[in-house]
Formats: sequence, C-alpha cells, structure tokens
Amino acid sequence: MPTQLELDNQLCFALYSASRAMTAAYAPLLDALGLTYPQYLVMLVLWERDGERVSQIGKRLHLDSATLTPLLKRLETRGVITRRRSTEDERVVEVFLTAAGKKLEKRAADVPACIFERSGLTVAELTRLRTQITTLTARLRGPTDS
Repeated sequence: MPTQLELDNQLCFALYSASRAMTAAYAPLLDALGLTYPQYLVMLVLWERDGERVSQIGKRLHLDSATLTPLLKRLETRGVITRRRSTEDERVVEVFLTAAGKKLEKRAADVPACIFERSGLTVAELTRLRTQITTLTARLRGPTDS
C-alpha cells in the first residue's frame, strides 16, 4: 500500500531528479562552450542585458553574493566578462560582456533547440510545464521572496 513517505510519491524528488537530468543534458553542450551550468545562467542574463548590476544578476538567478561572486570571478578570468564600479555610484558593480563574451552568445545560440529536441516534448507541452514550474516556484518562495 503506497504511503505519502514513499520516495516515488514525492514531488520534491521528481523535481530534483528532473533538475539533475536537465543539468546533465546541458553538460556536453556547455562543455563545448567552456561553461558550467551556473555560468551559462549568468551569461544568459548578460546576453539579455549587458551591463547589469551584480545585485540584479543575483536577484534574477536567486543567488546570494557568496555564490555569485566566485562565478563572476571565473567568467572574468576566462575573459568573457568584465566587472566595473558604476560611475554614478561606486558601491554598485556592473558586469559587461567582453568581445569574447559576445562571440560566445553566437556559439550558444543552438543550445535551447538542442535541449528542446532532447526533451521530446511539443512546444505546447514545454510551455505548459515551464508555466507550472514557474507558478510552483513563486508559490513556494512566497510573496516576500520574488
């Protein structure tokens, strides 16, 4: 008789397993770009909005500065980003793509299509799933943690 405490009945385990499988699916694609999955997420933010503040990148990715700072340092060492103090407020650090970071965007352009194909889902199924996961995440984070 199934119980609520069986592993296979846990939503958290299904999400955890899916997250690990998704990260593993990305791994060979990102290895070819020289990026880890968290670094790829940072680059996605910067490809959307170059010159973003470190605090906004952290907010967007739900990462604290202790996690984000080493990611940014490694990306900077690699030569794909540069960090600069704002000319308006020296307490603010902004992150900019370098020429290499902009080139990397072109090389990464096929990554989403490869993952979509690997998923075996239709566009409608993928859209519905992403919406459900986003809604679940927002509810679990609560009204004060956006």
